[in-house]
Amino acid sequence: MKHAGPLSGVRVIDLTAMVMGPYSTQIMADMGADVIKIEAPEGDNTRNISVGPEPGMSGVFVNVNRGKRSVVLDLRSEAGKSALRELVRHADVFIHSMRARAIARLGFSYADVFAINPSIVYTNCYGYGRRGPDADLTAYDDTIQAECGLPAVQQMLTGEANYVGTIIADKVAGMTALYATMLALFHRERTGEGQEVEVSMFETMASFMLVEHANGAMFDPPLGPAVYPRVVAPNRRPYRTRDGYISALVYNDKQWSAFIESVRPAWASDSFATLAQRARQIDTVYALLGETFRERTTRDWLDLLRALDIPAAPLRTPDELFDNPHLDAVGFFETVETPNGPVRFPGVPTWFSQTPGHVAGPAPRLGAHTREVLEEFGLSAPEDSAVQREPGSGGIV
Repeated sequence: MKHAGPLSGVRVIDLTAMVMGPYSTQIMADMGADVIKIEAPEGDNTRNISVGPEPGMSGVFVNVNRGKRSVVLDLRSEAGKSALRELVRHADVFIHSMRARAIARLGFSYADVFAINPSIVYTNCYGYGRRGPDADLTAYDDTIQAECGLPAVQQMLTGEANYVGTIIADKVAGMTALYATMLALFHRERTGEGQEVEVSMFETMASFMLVEHANGAMFDPPLGPAVYPRVVAPNRRPYRTRDGYISALVYNDKQWSAFIESVRPAWASDSFATLAQRARQIDTVYALLGETFRERTTRDWLDLLRALDIPAAPLRTPDELFDNPHLDAVGFFETVETPNGPVRFPGVPTWFSQTPGHVAGPAPRLGAHTREVLEEFGLSAPEDSAVQREPGSGGIV
């Protein structure tokens, strides 16, 4: 199951659930870490939120928990807590997504874990940071999208307040938890010092949104509202062509000059000659381009724009990604054999010359590795509700 990725030899105790935390630790597993997923007897709720080959193995769960080992511990019991304390003693990373008071009640706050293993990197995955008045609010992707302004900018763009069509807050926060944990591990490698890390969805998404939208509001006095006008221009959308749609961005001055010289639209004017001029009237520019793109087919435009080195792409569906020539050529998808048949995973998007990552293996059935993991640490599986034994044969899917 394991391989020599850049995190080979790193052991992660994973008490996260749903998507934010599991996505972070999925990447750790792909990069070679031994990720031990601790689940309550009822399992991670994500096991049952979408289709799957068997109950408890939904597609979302299988994807973000691939390559991990599932250990069932009832942390309400002393036997479960005792087993987890022993795992913590031998870990490099402890990561959880419980509220601060809940993890403390179980006896696994940072102070508790530090007392067992002072060099550990302890990562908290929260909805809202502990130091603010919203610390105890429940958070999900939809509500955090609303908090960080995504539906508001979608309304500027489309006229309707909508969520974006992906669980962007969960995934961006998950990647932030990953890099924050890796930075703490890097510090530990240099100094031997562990530490506590906190990553919250709201603060993460506020930072993410304000990369471009802070804009004029950053200055004192403000030079304008917190919005980047180009990305919310109502006419910024895929262009309709004679037979479909195309995505194209005629952006810098070189691209603009090449487009105007080749296409020669009737509306061409020196008033659009520079990027600064176009930026001041960007919605008008998008509208004029929209009229012109209706004159040719999608294929015609793709051939022309790519010949001019102007970014352009057809509109694809997620289904089409599974049969994409570029993704196939770079080996993006990895097929893993499981007891329920092959699973074609979207693979590791990064490339390393010496320590490449790979899909580390299938996702585990609930508690599939309880006995295996506990025996590695000299523990026995109690014959009670504290530790669930491996269910069925195969153990993984």
